[in-house]
Amino acid sequence: MRVFTVLGPSQSGKTTLIEGLIGLEEQRPVTLDIPGVARASQFSFMGDDWTAIDIAGGAENLSSAVPALAASDAAVLCVGADAEAAVLAAPYFRVIEEAGVPCFLFVNRVDAAAGRISEVISALQVYCRHGIALRQVPIREGGQIVGAVDLISERAWQYQEGKPSALVEIPDSVASREREAREHLLEALADFDDGLMEQLIEDQTPLTETIYETATSVLQHHDLVPALLGSAERRNGMLRLMKSLRHEAPGHEVARERLSEAAEPLAVGGLADHVKHLGKTVLIRALGEGVGNGKPLAGRNVGSITGLDAKTPMPELAPGDVGLTMKSDHLNVGELYTADAALPPPDWAQAHGPTYRRMIQPVHERDEARLSSALERLSEIDPGLTVTQDALSGHPVLSAQGPQHFRRLLSKLADGFGIEVEEHHVPPAYRETVRKPVSCHHRHRKQSGGAGQFADVVIDVKPLSRGAGESFDEVIKGGAVPRNYIPAVEAGVRDALQEGPNGFPVVDVSVTLTDGKHHSVDSSDFAFRTAGKNAMKEAMAESGVTVLEPIAQVLIHVPSVYAGGLVPTISGMKGQVMGFEGHPTAAGWDVFRAMLPMMALDELTNALASAARGTAWFVAEFDHYTEVHSSELARA
Repeated sequence: MRVFTVLGPSQSGKTTLIEGLIGLEEQRPVTLDIPGVARASQFSFMGDDWTAIDIAGGAENLSSAVPALAASDAAVLCVGADAEAAVLAAPYFRVIEEAGVPCFLFVNRVDAAAGRISEVISALQVYCRHGIALRQVPIREGGQIVGAVDLISERAWQYQEGKPSALVEIPDSVASREREAREHLLEALADFDDGLMEQLIEDQTPLTETIYETATSVLQHHDLVPALLGSAERRNGMLRLMKSLRHEAPGHEVARERLSEAAEPLAVGGLADHVKHLGKTVLIRALGEGVGNGKPLAGRNVGSITGLDAKTPMPELAPGDVGLTMKSDHLNVGELYTADAALPPPDWAQAHGPTYRRMIQPVHERDEARLSSALERLSEIDPGLTVTQDALSGHPVLSAQGPQHFRRLLSKLADGFGIEVEEHHVPPAYRETVRKPVSCHHRHRKQSGGAGQFADVVIDVKPLSRGAGESFDEVIKGGAVPRNYIPAVEAGVRDALQEGPNGFPVVDVSVTLTDGKHHSVDSSDFAFRTAGKNAMKEAMAESGVTVLEPIAQVLIHVPSVYAGGLVPTISGMKGQVMGFEGHPTAAGWDVFRAMLPMMALDELTNALASAARGTAWFVAEFDHYTEVHSSELARA
């Protein structure tokens, strides 16, 4: 069995394309549907078994595309025949090239193309590090594409509505363009084949079989990206694409070699879901012998394996086969499995860090404990999700790939786990610091019958430089405060630092215990802790505090055509533009650097979706704190 993943922008016709490929032979495919994420379909073509993975469009789903590509032998990038929309393919070209998976480019809906196909290919080439080799040229009648000429076999095909294309003579109107395009294709292939290069130099006509062999080798080594044409909706170009996959896509051995950086895996987890009444299910692809029911995988025995329908038993998977694991909660999506361990995926297979953050809490208190378990389950099946905890409230914080991804997670919690939650913006991580040095004397005295409470402390408080943290020291002389009580004073001071006058943690402050008094009977750890806490509060009130907001260093990965337009966007968020430069390895991409208030990151997520048409993403990392004016604090 061979596996390929179909990627492409939303509304590019990916699902229709797969339906067209399956429809080449009358059959009912076996499918696994993960709503909003992907669909895997198993079918046959000319006696060979195939699994096609259809990844839902939109940049928010790229996190699911990466493990699917890891389990695939090839990728098909489906794009529309519109040069102006070529930039929408940029994220998909990038993830495919980083994965090193052989790729076919399918230019869909050519029957509605307004411009030249060569212009579409040129526009797409901007975002592809490898050369794109056009394998067909269109046949036009009255300005509309009605067929295509294969540049290797030099056979012409007339499109027919809903039927296989008909073999026809190459029209005279296309002959000269076909010869020119074929020459360019052969020259591109010859760059990777010395024998073909010699034949072209000596003006010999290479055999068609030789060209096909070279094309297969070039694809499998990911040296060139072949481009094919068609219209999935009208079932045009389906046979040519499927035959290209059959003859040129490599087998599972190549995928295993690509994933064998640390060790040779037996299998890889390509997709995962949590299904009510079934629990966690993971689509795995066997890459070696010995993957089956009750056999060790990732350090524990596999429970059971079924077909993609979750019904048909599959006691054992042959190398290259795909199955669905049940009762195997130790298996997670994206991981590589040996018999003894689960290995992390390669660096290229890591999802982009999620940037859309929301704090959630259950609508019903009874679901508090269940929510924690449910979020852990979701993290195991969704590589694009990160779950943390808000430091102040303790509520879980979900970091998703975007608003649609977040809504899908809430739907999964409700439908799959029966947990309704409310969402809230994550409170800004403001901090406070003292403005000037002060000295504060506080005496804690309480007498209410029996043993009393007494503690007397004098502390010096002063601000430190940004990022210095909090420090406590003592210079007690003569035993004014016994050594055994000093830790209690420090604990009290740190209690006060947890919440300043404005309700935020206090940072970048130095506290020194300089003097004090004690009582032989009434002093205690509790009394000195209380005195230390109250002394620190009084010191902050006397000194005055400044509220600080966190500033993040932001690296925005954006197609170069949109980079300049981000300058006013960042400035409008009170950010500082640090510059941008071309990405060192990703063709057509820039890395835009900026300093931005962390509370503006949600706004940045929404702004990028508009300013870069959903193609850009960013990585943010805390850099420093800076003073925030009271007017801005009130707006927050």
